[in-house]
Amino acid sequence: MPLALCRVDDRLVHGQVVIGWGRPLAIHLVVLVDDGVRQSEWEQSLYRMAVPQGVDIVFASTAEAVTQLHEWAGDARRGILLTGDLETMAALHDAAPDVIRRINLGGLHHRPPRRERLRYVYLDEAEEQLLKRLATDGVVIAAQDLPTSPPVPLAALLA
Repeated sequence: MPLALCRVDDRLVHGQVVIGWGRPLAIHLVVLVDDGVRQSEWEQSLYRMAVPQGVDIVFASTAEAVTQLHEWAGDARRGILLTGDLETMAALHDAAPDVIRRINLGGLHHRPPRRERLRYVYLDEAEEQLLKRLATDGVVIAAQDLPTSPPVPLAALLA
């Protein structure tokens, strides 16, 4: 079964992900791809506490994820693939474009030199160019904080 959601959210695992998206999508697997978190048992422990019982969480570095994307996409459990930045998600797409075909922008918050695109999406010029490249590669990209909110397509986001 393909991953139900490939999401970029700099807050990583939090209620909006596991409850807001996880419940309606019937998620039983969260794959968190972040090089820093992969090296930190303390952070992994915190994120494990945020995941409800019955949902498995896997922590992977970008390099590990590249080798396991097809395995996760074929897992019987419905899953969410989660990265904290666009660069990581782009690297995963580049490694497995047949797996990463849709990207949900769920939370990219303010930091210089980013500018506001939506109340929960701030982008800098390099990130905008990266998103355009991914779209040119055929990736469907939309910003959507919750499944009950209307998705904002990339073209509208960058207009």
